[in-house]
Amino acid sequence: MKEEVRIGVDTGGTFTDFAIYIDGKIEINKIPSTPKNPSLAILEGIEEFLRRNIGLLVIHGTTVATNSLLERKGGRIALLTTKGFEDILFIGRQVRRDLYSLRGEKRVPLLPRDSCFGLNERTSSSGKVKKEVTIQELKEIIKKIKKLKIEAIAISLINSYANPSNEKIIRKELKNEKFLVSLSSDILPEYREYERTATTAVNAYLMPVVNRYLTNLEQKMEKAELRVMQSNEGYISPIRAKSEPIRTALSGPAGGVVGGFFLAQEAGFKNIITFDMGGTSCDVSLIDGKIRRTSENKIGDFPIRLPIIDIHSVGAGGGSIAYTDRGGSLRVGPQSAGADPGPACYGQGNFPTVTDANLLLGRLVPEFFLGGEMKILPEKSCAVLENLAKKIHKTPMETAAGIIKIANANMEKAIRVISIERGFDPRAFSLFSFGGAGGMHAAEIASHLQIARIIVPKNAGVLSALGLLLADSIKDYSQSILNTAQKTTKDELDSLFNNLHKKSLKEMKEEGFTQERVKILPFLDLRYLGQSYEITIPYRNNFVSDFHKAHQKIYSYHHPQRAVEIVNIRVKAVGLSKKINLKRLPKGDAKPQRALLKKQNLYYEGKKYLAPVFKRSLLLPGDKVSGPALVVDRESTTFLPASFNLEVDGFLNLIIQKGN
Repeated sequence: MKEEVRIGVDTGGTFTDFAIYIDGKIEINKIPSTPKNPSLAILEGIEEFLRRNIGLLVIHGTTVATNSLLERKGGRIALLTTKGFEDILFIGRQVRRDLYSLRGEKRVPLLPRDSCFGLNERTSSSGKVKKEVTIQELKEIIKKIKKLKIEAIAISLINSYANPSNEKIIRKELKNEKFLVSLSSDILPEYREYERTATTAVNAYLMPVVNRYLTNLEQKMEKAELRVMQSNEGYISPIRAKSEPIRTALSGPAGGVVGGFFLAQEAGFKNIITFDMGGTSCDVSLIDGKIRRTSENKIGDFPIRLPIIDIHSVGAGGGSIAYTDRGGSLRVGPQSAGADPGPACYGQGNFPTVTDANLLLGRLVPEFFLGGEMKILPEKSCAVLENLAKKIHKTPMETAAGIIKIANANMEKAIRVISIERGFDPRAFSLFSFGGAGGMHAAEIASHLQIARIIVPKNAGVLSALGLLLADSIKDYSQSILNTAQKTTKDELDSLFNNLHKKSLKEMKEEGFTQERVKILPFLDLRYLGQSYEITIPYRNNFVSDFHKAHQKIYSYHHPQRAVEIVNIRVKAVGLSKKINLKRLPKGDAKPQRALLKKQNLYYEGKKYLAPVFKRSLLLPGDKVSGPALVVDRESTTFLPASFNLEVDGFLNLIIQKGN
């Protein structure tokens, strides 16, 4: 029997992280990313395993889809829709981002108007085909599309969510012509024509890029079985990822949330706010006993109406660049130095970054950066921060402290978005901090938000990669109904759910899961009749009552006598994967001095301290440390400010709290 190895690979803007599960143990690795070709860093990190005769499973969290969309580097696409609706992507919802701005908003669509084609067809909202697609008309349009050198085509016909037959006719013809096809009735079989068309068009836009990327990656790691993480907390096969690449946006951050949820549950913490600070961005998510998902999301200017983890991201990471604006005020981010050229201390860049500020303040240990494998240059940080300090008439230390405060404020705002603005009090949660830079900022952020406890897990710097190994295979299915709960019988609902149930089981079996390893979870999108937006509620006998309670919690009011409309039914199919077993370790001798590496100068709130530096791998359960102090690991550093204390628990998490 072949040895089995599972590897989670998270490609970030600055580093590519690896979590390797082998012989019942977890090994980690972290190497600089290769932004121009992300696969190079991946192949470098798993090269030794590809050479061995083993059963190798690689689960990949990728930023290719997100970056292609944000940087407008997708494929050349066309849109086929119902005649008269060719302008749907350009009209949109007419929603203004800045309601009171006197300036017009410039929006650049994914495709030019002359790449949008209308077909003389029609399906009613009830699903009756009133006018079929004519093959002759379709072939004339295909001729025009070929002249435009189109790579992928989005098909979104009006009311196709009720009956996709016309869309399927078009797909068949386009497939014969070797086009990549994105079908709205596959991607999002729900009403709301603009969101459905926009999501389908974005999917088409990403198909050429993700197809090339995954095909190349599969060829170079043909001995391994590859899976790709989605935004919905589960992974899918490369075939599915190529046909529906939009589902892989935010896949890296999703791995972090899954990892945080699993490790926090094991350690006995149900309510947490995940705080993932890497080199380029900071991603936060709230977990109240379960991972929260949403269907209302945007990437850049584009609405993505698919179930994804409720993650809020801001451009605040270790590589975020500090600069002065036109008024001479200090700013931080969202621009990032990334992996190339990277922060000034990496030796290639000339921009002062958050990492440079932390280094100058003594919150990093130069000789132990990346376990001592990567040399960093404190003198470079000092030089660029001196230049910036002159512009704002401050000392370099004051400038570095200011950079940290601004970055922290940006991240605190992100946490408020997913907590206070969602109706949750952050003081009732623990801050679960990870990412390469998270531990250096978590304590200060928690203090400002009055969060009493910070949890920094073992292998915090690569937790998103570890989370990929903890994920299940998940697929989401939906169908619009648009009928009141009072007029819909239980038998009718059960029949509709049964159809999605069968479809999900069939596709999960194709992914290699037996029926016993598949869990089906049904949901309903509900709203009061006349409202515009829905709340997703688990489907059970008292779902109407559950909806009233949820509405009260979110909006502080409800209408028990008002008709409730069922907008969509949803099914979440979970293919249960093998789980990593974590063991609680017994308490040690409570003598943390065994882990003391050195002492170094550390600056905090205008004061200079000679602070101890502890090697995290030598700390044992029961060890306690008082701040100010640093705890260094191969892939991350934790800063413990003055008046804060930490204790190591049985899972080697650092539990940090402020002293009395």
